[in-house]
Amino acid sequence: MNFTLDQIRTFLAVAQTGGVRKAAETLNLTQPAVTARIKALEEAIGEELFDRADKMALTRHGSVLVGYADQFLSLRSLVERDVSSSTSLSRLLRIGASETIVQSWLPYFIQNLRDQFPKITVEIDVDDSLSLRERMLANGIDLGLMMGPVSDFRVENIPLPSFEMCWFSAPDRRKLSPGADTPIITFSRSTRPHRELKEQVLERYGPGVPFFPSTSLSAGFRMVAMGLGIGALPLIPAEPFLTAGQIKRFELDFQPSPLDFSASFVSGPDAAFSRQAAELARETAEEFHKKSLSK
Repeated sequence: MNFTLDQIRTFLAVAQTGGVRKAAETLNLTQPAVTARIKALEEAIGEELFDRADKMALTRHGSVLVGYADQFLSLRSLVERDVSSSTSLSRLLRIGASETIVQSWLPYFIQNLRDQFPKITVEIDVDDSLSLRERMLANGIDLGLMMGPVSDFRVENIPLPSFEMCWFSAPDRRKLSPGADTPIITFSRSTRPHRELKEQVLERYGPGVPFFPSTSLSAGFRMVAMGLGIGALPLIPAEPFLTAGQIKRFELDFQPSPLDFSASFVSGPDAAFSRQAAELARETAEEFHKKSLSK
């Protein structure tokens, strides 16, 4: 009997999602590729695993194989974690990260990953948390470092340190109260911080305050430095702009809520490495925040 790990993964994806099309989306494969892997696995085992006439329902042999396949992937993942040398482990880790993390401790995390797993290959996808969540659930990324936690039964969330949010302005700006002539520069409108901030501003200052949302933190800080408005932005990524004297910090009658982040990944029998990476991300973030707060 000769079958491959990819065939087992594909078999489980079809069994769990209930069809070839959804499995193909989850695995980022074409439907013919999924069909070919299932056929090759059935030929290797010598039994049909799905009833094609009944919307790809599992046959008796397929139902038996599900349990073994799940154990097989779990065992492989545990061997990688506990037996294989981390210096010899060669694999790809697809990371999706919010820009707040990119602008702070992500480079240190990548360095720690490389130190622990010298042969690892890392792909980094920078986007807003909503888009990263969708990509993670579609198997487009292995680990999401984003605003969280992600509320989905398939996802495991490891809490990361929060980012303090503050008010910023250009050094020479005199008008610091939100109003028609004082826009607020902050996160994009699809994010939780934007929605919460808009509710708070509406309650305190009325409906006439314009917002300049941005998906780019660096662009947001530059707009603040140019005097285009006041910024409700995270403190740690602001440090280079504060040090250079391009912006200043000030206080209003309320502070924006802190940003909560998590290292999130889809749990399952093959998720041990993603869990290791998530724990390393937490350790890296905690050390980075500890050093930043001690300055």
